[in-house]
Amino acid sequence: MMGHSFGSTRTSLVWTTVNRLLFAAQVATPVICVAGLLLSPSTAAAEVQYVVKPVAEMKVKQLPKGPLYWRIENFPTLERAKAAAGEYRWNPDTVSYEGLPSLTAEVAGRVWLFTLGPQGGATPGGTKVAEIGPVPSLFASEYLLRVNQGSGPPEAKTPVHSHPGSEAFYVVAGELGQRTPDGVSYVKAGHTMNGHTGGMPMQVFNGGTTELTALIMFVVDATKPFSVPAVLPVSKTSQSPTGG
Repeated sequence: MMGHSFGSTRTSLVWTTVNRLLFAAQVATPVICVAGLLLSPSTAAAEVQYVVKPVAEMKVKQLPKGPLYWRIENFPTLERAKAAAGEYRWNPDTVSYEGLPSLTAEVAGRVWLFTLGPQGGATPGGTKVAEIGPVPSLFASEYLLRVNQGSGPPEAKTPVHSHPGSEAFYVVAGELGQRTPDGVSYVKAGHTMNGHTGGMPMQVFNGGTTELTALIMFVVDATKPFSVPAVLPVSKTSQSPTGG
């Protein structure tokens, strides 16, 4: 009798434990699902973040004369790029700048020299990557020249915004998209897109299926906010990638 009683008690305890576990699982399942729903928006937002990082900039009172182009070149080292760039120096005797404005940066494991000047130039010791222009005309009492690195996974995008000047692109890796009132343009790796005139509403995004890395070159009015929110009307049809 004792043996039979002990077996019955043990069986009862086992089933009680199993039932409690099943009940706990049933309760936990919707909680986990709800938690997932609560976390997924923030997780998704983090996964599609478009990151913008300034890598070089300078302010000048004057721009070089004539139609201007961004010349992009690679150098073996940052020191050699800086040495080859020279100075963009104010000469009080001529009341003008001498040389050409240039910026250097290390991005995506490569050394870059960005020079703003006439079309067709070359810097000794550099390997020419691309030339973008002509840069839309801009008149200001002071100019900001800046190079940003833009990056992000597929579906990453910026808020709709505008700049007080032009914004040109060179895509290092992936595919970049830009939405403006003129439509949607796509630029593949190794290609360029020239900038629009100041005040153009735009949204930049990763238009491909892999990680995007892009170099963005600005010539803007230094006396105005660098970027401001904007409103983008319904886009026109997409445009094919721009070569460069």
